[in-house]
Amino acid sequence: MAEPVLAQSVPFPKITITAGEANGPPDVAVGIQILFLLTILTLAPAILVMFTSFTRIVVVLSFLRHAMGTQQMPPNQVLIGLALFLTFFVMAPVGEEVNRNALQPYLSKKIGQEEALKRAMVPVRGFMFRQTREQDLALMVSLAKVERPKNPDGVPTHVLVPAFAISELKTSFQLGFVIFIPFLIIDMVVASVLMSMGMMMLPPILISLPFKILLFVLADGWHLVVRSLVMGFR
Repeated sequence: MAEPVLAQSVPFPKITITAGEANGPPDVAVGIQILFLLTILTLAPAILVMFTSFTRIVVVLSFLRHAMGTQQMPPNQVLIGLALFLTFFVMAPVGEEVNRNALQPYLSKKIGQEEALKRAMVPVRGFMFRQTREQDLALMVSLAKVERPKNPDGVPTHVLVPAFAISELKTSFQLGFVIFIPFLIIDMVVASVLMSMGMMMLPPILISLPFKILLFVLADGWHLVVRSLVMGFR
């Protein structure tokens, strides 16, 4: 008879936060860094939405679902999850550049925190500039009442971010309009056929929905939509 074997207990980490008098500038710097990190974690959702390709992707996917008329199918969790992973895929080159030029030198203590932040913003700003229309950027510069910049480096980040968001919204609405056209044609055809047959009480959406799903599947719609979204950022 084998003796019972007890599983080894796993120690739980102990985390303590204390407040006291700082002994010197290093203690104050550590406290400021912790406060800065907590602020970044709080603003992480806004940073993900406003600094990346997430806005365009999730808006286009929402337009696609409304155009098909499938109500809550795919569910919101699926659309947001797909939008997140597509965002990670699109932003991967930018993340690699940030990691190579800013994060790794900072972790190796070769550069300071301020220099690391400046280096990290360079590829992010470059990505936003490539997707921002000139008229939207000019609008935000005029509204901010700042001197007209001579080059992209002279554009403040707080001016670039809303201009980038406006451009992303316009681009996503343009893609959504293009997606709506084939499904709208199917709805019009089905409605005309039902009206000609005298079926006034039968909802056209009930008949057109299977045809729209069939058209989307036969055309390999997910492949076309995802390809168009990703190639739009290249």
